[in-house]
Amino acid sequence: MAAVPPKALRLFIALWPPPPVRAALAALRDRWQWPAGAAVVEAARLHVTLHFLGSVATDRLPDLVAGLGVAGEEAELRLEDAQQRVWPGGIAVLELEAPPALRRLHARLAEALAKLGMPVEDRPWRPHVTFARKAAGARPAATSALPPWRVDGGFVLVRSVPGGGYETLQHYAALKG
Repeated sequence: MAAVPPKALRLFIALWPPPPVRAALAALRDRWQWPAGAAVVEAARLHVTLHFLGSVATDRLPDLVAGLGVAGEEAELRLEDAQQRVWPGGIAVLELEAPPALRRLHARLAEALAKLGMPVEDRPWRPHVTFARKAAGARPAATSALPPWRVDGGFVLVRSVPGGGYETLQHYAALKG
């Protein structure tokens, strides 16, 4: 008997790092001092969330996929300027300063989501890579040289798979625009 598709999917829009950047992020994450019980994020799951969509009805997916084709621009995230922090609630992150091109992409995606009737967060966007949860008391690593993260203007629509892991549902190549 075939599996019944879920009625809703937990979705987000993200920037996915290229392999050398992912390896550098994982190496930095591995140099932190983690408290017992910290839930360290696997290297394959390291990313920057552009918009968290939460639970989306499966039947909305085709319109969502079609409606997110917005123009993106090349940009560079300067990882050496990023700040390692533990946020309230024990979330260990690498906070990034988004260049204007990525802020414009974030805004264009917010407009596209609004046109689709999707909720958009009111809080200001704080670009970051999450290294761990349940990490209160974690101690950041000594900083070291990190490669720049060159973003080509593209992004991905991702599903959080129940039980762990992510599935890329759609890759959006850079559109000029």
